[in-house]
Amino acid sequence: MSKKPYKKEKRETFFQKLTNLMLTLFFACLISTQICTAANNNLRLAQVSDAHFSTFEENTSYKFLKKSPELLDDVVFQINTSGPYDFVMFTGDLVNKPKTDELVKFLTHASKINCPWYAINGNHDIAIDGPLTKDEFRKILNGRNRYMSADKLYYAFTPKKGFRVICLDSIIDYKLTSNGEIDEKQLKWLKEELDDHKKDAVILCTHVPIDEPYSSSNHKMLNEYEIKSLLKEYTNPIIVLQGHYHCVRARQSDNIVYITSPSLVTYPNAFRVININSNKNRTLVDVFLKETNLKDIQTRSKLRLFNTESLYGQEIDRNTTFEIKKKS
Repeated sequence: MSKKPYKKEKRETFFQKLTNLMLTLFFACLISTQICTAANNNLRLAQVSDAHFSTFEENTSYKFLKKSPELLDDVVFQINTSGPYDFVMFTGDLVNKPKTDELVKFLTHASKINCPWYAINGNHDIAIDGPLTKDEFRKILNGRNRYMSADKLYYAFTPKKGFRVICLDSIIDYKLTSNGEIDEKQLKWLKEELDDHKKDAVILCTHVPIDEPYSSSNHKMLNEYEIKSLLKEYTNPIIVLQGHYHCVRARQSDNIVYITSPSLVTYPNAFRVININSNKNRTLVDVFLKETNLKDIQTRSKLRLFNTESLYGQEIDRNTTFEIKKKS
């Protein structure tokens, strides 16, 4: 039986080893870059609205005030155990009565959130003839929240590249009313912000809705048409976070998505989680409703109301995905 000729194994040269190593590193960096880019294109936030925090009031037919601290603590717990979040936004009516000590107590609870958080004012937060004026409200927030330092109650910030958050002061403080408005000075500032961020996904935060979830002449934004006309001048994604009406609604108008969030003290006692993924061709806005874990409180809150279906909305209002296609 003849033996097969011996073949010497071909060893890799130093140059081949170096080439293979370089290729491996190149593809590893390419994959890593793609993952990082995808992460940078994504913004995750929580919207909490109308907490109506109170430590001394009885329940009303509409608001389960006695349990407001527990409901707020549950939201903080849910946020802290379901992260990470880029930030949390409180869209007004932090407290039920415009009292300084109540706001300080609210902030003691809210400060336990383990990510950046911000707030805007609601009509229940500001006293027309009391100590908690707009300026005092701002100073207390700035003094107890290291993420807030603006010299006005309307302000803007960039949580990450490609996203701009614009916070509005929609509260009228020269007369007793639940209506809102954005004055001329603030509208001019809003236009400047929108002009400077035409390529970004904009998150616009307001207590009084720009887009009414249902008709209410004594709660509406008085210059709604003027604000909407301004927003329609832009083609980049604009996601509007609003509260005030204590209901669950979500709808899209071209490149603008309006998200109305419920109250913590009114059924369904819930907050929002919103995920925004913005890339070259489109922006996806995933909207989720997160109900309280305190089911006994939620059940008792529901029993106090009629027509709870209207507050709870439809499934598309609670959990849905909006697609905003970018115009060239």
